[in-house]
Amino acid sequence: MNTVDDPASAAIAAALAHVGPRLRGLRKQRGITLTDLASSTGISKSTLSRLENAQRRPTLELLLALSHAYRVPLDDLVAAPEEGDPRIRLKPGSVKGRTVIPLTREPGGVQAWKIVIPTSKATPEPRAHDGSEWIYVLSGRMRLLLGDRDAVLGPGDVASFDTSVPHWFGSTGEEPAEILSIYGRPGERMHVRIDAAHETTTLP
Repeated sequence: MNTVDDPASAAIAAALAHVGPRLRGLRKQRGITLTDLASSTGISKSTLSRLENAQRRPTLELLLALSHAYRVPLDDLVAAPEEGDPRIRLKPGSVKGRTVIPLTREPGGVQAWKIVIPTSKATPEPRAHDGSEWIYVLSGRMRLLLGDRDAVLGPGDVASFDTSVPHWFGSTGEEPAEILSIYGRPGERMHVRIDAAHETTTLP
């Protein structure tokens, strides 16, 4: 799993930490034992237990297997946390044709979202503003433009960049993509890391 040494990585970890309680709650609601779930998914009982107790970070492969076993959308496993003030409901919205699910409750500071990019959002519309953004690709492939650089990111790829540089991200035009996005304070530089090759590219 990729790591980035900045405040955004902590925010992403916090967002993903809510997956464990969701998995445990869903399994108990269905009356399924860890042994039964291990048998139907091919995931070891110990791995399932560690996922539910937030002792193991969920990967796309694990989440897809569990999504299939429970017959629920991936959104039901990676979505806004239900804890906290029941009067506050973080609901999906639409921003520039993308489905956006907020993962943080407090205004200001670091903000986190899960974003679903449809195939139709393939026309670049670069913009620039103060701050920095951190992106983790959950599924599909997305296109990222940063200044004069053009990159395609796939599942497990991570990017962080200074948003004062003209940028845009969207679909490659071939398939939808699901990402986690963190927006924070300005001054960051962009790093793209591809886990399979353990390579990092820095884009000024």
